[in-house]
Amino acid sequence: METAQPQPPPSSQPQPQPKQLNQLMVQQPSGSLSFSSQMSKEDEEMSRSALSNFRAKEEEIEKKKMEVRERVQAQMGRVEEETKRLALIREELETLADPMRKEVSLVRKKIDSVNKELKPLGQSVQKKEKEYKDALDAFNDKNKEKVQLVTKLMELVTESETLRLKKLDELSKSIDTAR
Repeated sequence: METAQPQPPPSSQPQPQPKQLNQLMVQQPSGSLSFSSQMSKEDEEMSRSALSNFRAKEEEIEKKKMEVRERVQAQMGRVEEETKRLALIREELETLADPMRKEVSLVRKKIDSVNKELKPLGQSVQKKEKEYKDALDAFNDKNKEKVQLVTKLMELVTESETLRLKKLDELSKSIDTAR
């Protein structure tokens, strides 16, 4: 398929004449030239017209591109159908050569089908194993944290009991000395 190179659209607006350029250019104090920021209404209209023409051409190009793309897709669909039809014809020709080939082909297709079913199942197993490992790690981490907290609790309870017994002994001694 041969594609034509897009030609730039012919300019619909006249190029500025040297006299117009001189009017647009302003001598700056530094000695450099710059275009005047004031455009005439005619210049603005020419700019709008050029922009409008450019947009129209872009839309036309995009529309043609879509048409070509649709024709290519339609052609690809026909090619795929023909490929399938030719594959069936080839398969029938091959079965003529070897009567067991058809059974072999059916078994191979079943194997391929089972392989296709196994792939997502294997991925699922791997995912579940990873989830299990992650959950087990999280469980073990929390269990360690719990053991540490229980140990800390036991230490605090033991320390609290020791302090309370000590305080009770002191109170008991102060009662005994008060008698």
